[in-house]
Amino acid sequence: MNFPEYRDLVKKLKHGKSLPTAIYLHKSALAEAIPPELLSFITNTINKLEVEQPWNLIKLYKRDLKFTLLNYPNFDEYAYPALHTSYTIDAQELTIKTTNYSGSNNPPILHRKETFVLPNYPHYPFFKAITKEGEQIGLYQNTKSIGFKQQWQNLIKRKGYELDEQGRLNKLAEIPKPEIEHEPQKIQRHLTAINRDRLSAPFQKLAKYGYLNGDYSILDYGCGLADDATELEAHGLNINAWDPVHRPNGNKQKSDIVNLGFVLNVIEDQQERIDTLKAAYQHTKKLLLVSVMLANEAKQEHFKQYKDGVITKWNTFQKYYSQAQIRAYIEQTLNVKTMAFGQGIIAIFKCPQLEEAHHLELQFQNYNWQHITQRPQPKALPKAQQKTLFEKHQILLDDFWQHCLHFGRLPANDEFEQSTALRKYFASHNKAFSLLQNYYEQNVFEQAQQKRKHDLLVYFALSLFGKRQAKSHMPARLTRDLKVHFSDYNQALEQAKQLLFSIAEPANIGNACYQAYEQIQLGELHDNHSYILPTRYLNQLPAILRVYIGCAVQLYGDIDDVDLVKIHMRSGKVTFLKYDDFNKKLPLLTERIKVKMLEQDIDYFYYGDTYPYQPFYNKIDYLQKGSSEYKSQQRFDKKLADMLKGVTKAEWPNWPILLKVFDYWAAELKGDKFFKK
Repeated sequence: MNFPEYRDLVKKLKHGKSLPTAIYLHKSALAEAIPPELLSFITNTINKLEVEQPWNLIKLYKRDLKFTLLNYPNFDEYAYPALHTSYTIDAQELTIKTTNYSGSNNPPILHRKETFVLPNYPHYPFFKAITKEGEQIGLYQNTKSIGFKQQWQNLIKRKGYELDEQGRLNKLAEIPKPEIEHEPQKIQRHLTAINRDRLSAPFQKLAKYGYLNGDYSILDYGCGLADDATELEAHGLNINAWDPVHRPNGNKQKSDIVNLGFVLNVIEDQQERIDTLKAAYQHTKKLLLVSVMLANEAKQEHFKQYKDGVITKWNTFQKYYSQAQIRAYIEQTLNVKTMAFGQGIIAIFKCPQLEEAHHLELQFQNYNWQHITQRPQPKALPKAQQKTLFEKHQILLDDFWQHCLHFGRLPANDEFEQSTALRKYFASHNKAFSLLQNYYEQNVFEQAQQKRKHDLLVYFALSLFGKRQAKSHMPARLTRDLKVHFSDYNQALEQAKQLLFSIAEPANIGNACYQAYEQIQLGELHDNHSYILPTRYLNQLPAILRVYIGCAVQLYGDIDDVDLVKIHMRSGKVTFLKYDDFNKKLPLLTERIKVKMLEQDIDYFYYGDTYPYQPFYNKIDYLQKGSSEYKSQQRFDKKLADMLKGVTKAEWPNWPILLKVFDYWAAELKGDKFFKK
């Protein structure tokens, strides 16, 4: 059996626990749940490899010709059994990898056992009762960290329970059971509106992307105290604002852009929440922006549970989401595709042309295209007549040359603002460009052509990843690009498809990371594992890495406030790192965002609360050697090393402990300098 046949059969399975990358089934369900040809293939492969060890669960991979046999010895008897051994079989290579967890103090464990078996399984009702027991005390609100024994037990303890000998939940006497379904008093929804002295996060995103330029009508749906609307009205924008509590008489009319900012998360009634989202969408002509609060499980546990959210100390309701949850909620409710503008800020384009123009602008921002900002040096001047013509209009021609480099082709008349003047003196763009060939190095233009072609391939590859039909909504500029850089649209799409598929091979990502590090000579390259670099260099990376990171950005959103990007070579992950002030000699890590592309999900790690601040000790690796900044960082690092004598740099402490080291030396760090206390 080849992979496409295997993949199609796995896709058709209607039973088992289905995750983004695999389907899990109990051994008892195989004969009934799996097609005979797939079951025969699995059985024959197991026999060929002579696997005789016990197992009772199978993991069928969706994206590889692989499956894993899992042995949970107490599957029937214990509520949350631990994994003893796994046997991962590569059915194409006919190899087996064995992992034994019997000696581990933190093995993987199972929940929701009823999802692995069929309803006719003898213990099916018992398994459902166990799951319901956990749901009632909120054990499954955040499933990211409960797959291992220690985290699971810690969560149960935080909920005020412990496990008995069969793994059933027993309430601890000293901790009361949280109230889930009873509202202590009326929800104070009006208290959720807050005063602002600056634009809210969603409106800041709209401003960043140019949607507050006056070309679009705007409706702030659920505007609260309407501070955003007041500010935008002062700028002369066409904005209306409505709120059921604070501005019930506001003009709730259809608009190009509708902002539903931090509204869904304060509505405790689930049907009202759905109706509100649908109403906002109905008032949208081109773009709906939905924003909600994101939070991890630890934060939610500070509040009392109520329905599918929590009650805050102000007796307001909050429904916290993960990035994946809010996108899935919107997509399922409205039957649309979404795009992340930022953390908890989700865009829904109703106008395909506007969506495509948005993606086009994102991809072709030439942050590091040197020739846009530096005036080129002309070659030695040729004939006297041409010299006179060139010198007379040199500023105009220089500007035209910059546009040629930006597009990687000759700009059309409507793409060059001074086209009328250029054609007046040189008859056409083609003739002006012919003249410029006598003055500027053509290899520079060839490099610009190659870069533009790569830009286009990255753009189309990310369109495929986002499942967008770019062809039917292509801006005129993109159509011109296609004619110059490809034979036709299908050729561009085929090459982009190959580029997108290439990111699935870890060797390709690894090779590109080594190539990028060799070129940029900055950041940290961890052999066969990862490459960390500043975000300002992303546009200089090979096309495959731009696609790899671009896929992560599509899942996460805007990364303007991200300082470093960590490219994982083998695990299909990208990590974004934010620091309090990356310009400091010793920046502190404040947030780590791990984008898991295979699972289409994101993990957030916040520092300073859940985790202690982590100083960035390796900043010198991100500076140009020999620069004044590099030398200054060297002196600073030496002072730190002197205070931490005998400790290797890899073991330097977190921020709270480092402050104690400073106290020991009677030193205080102010800015980038040490002062004696």
